[in-house]
Amino acid sequence: MDVFEISALLLTLAALFSYLNYRVLKLPTTIGLMLISLVISLAIIGLHWLGYDIETRAEAILNSIDFNQTLMQGMLSFLLFAGALHINLEDLSEQKWVIASLATIGLIVSTTLIGLASWWVLGLLGFQIDLIWCLLFGSLISPTDPIAVLAILKTAAAPKSLETKIAGESLFNDGVAVVIFIVLFEIATGSHEPTVGHITLLFIEEAVGGLIFGLVIGFIAFRMLRSIDNYSVEVLITLSLVMGGYALAGAIHVSGPIAMVVSGLLIGNHGRVMAMSDKTRDHLDGFWELIDEVLNAVLFVLIGLEV
Repeated sequence: MDVFEISALLLTLAALFSYLNYRVLKLPTTIGLMLISLVISLAIIGLHWLGYDIETRAEAILNSIDFNQTLMQGMLSFLLFAGALHINLEDLSEQKWVIASLATIGLIVSTTLIGLASWWVLGLLGFQIDLIWCLLFGSLISPTDPIAVLAILKTAAAPKSLETKIAGESLFNDGVAVVIFIVLFEIATGSHEPTVGHITLLFIEEAVGGLIFGLVIGFIAFRMLRSIDNYSVEVLITLSLVMGGYALAGAIHVSGPIAMVVSGLLIGNHGRVMAMSDKTRDHLDGFWELIDEVLNAVLFVLIGLEV
């Protein structure tokens, strides 16, 4: 199947499952869609056991989808920007030290605890794996998933301060996580001496570089939005900011996710107040909320099918 056919299939399934969830299950959208996808997957496996070979065709379709490419180079930039667009910068500033601690110290502690626990459990099961590889696994799964976090927070009646802390940490932990992972990987493979200077340089390139790049492209978009009053052009500017900015971040080797978060916060706060009319604000919010909902639906259907 080509890209269009796969996209059409995923969107159709997302629409059908969303309808079923809304009418029958009435669960939070992302949870309901993933649950239905898992049930459908089990049903396909069950039919295979009964002699109806649908599973082979389903596997072939899923194998044609590069999940990493679809998420990291397709959906992630849109979802992070849309999520950051609606976070209040003043609320974020009030919780900045808690968020910074969770995204750095919290991530290191989580990596260590998961790595040690994995090493101990695997040892009990008879698998002798070096501790460094277990720590690498810990660094891989410790960063919270901003997409899932933001989707759940939309439906959870959490206190505003707690919501800001959780959302902020999930949006900003990417740069630190990348540095931890690269350092541990280089130790495990012996490909590079993990000196303090090298680690600092990695952090500057990924996290600080992503932050500065996000501010630059966000400010450029802000000035463009401020100079006109045409909602269709302004929506197009934000769309190009996300797609072009994320692609350029990858080309210059800075953190694209952090750049999207920073530019989203800038446009969603200063841009919303100082560069948009009420009409533009309504259209922009509606557009990005719809993008967020559609891509989240497709993503969680795909996760359910993949699992």
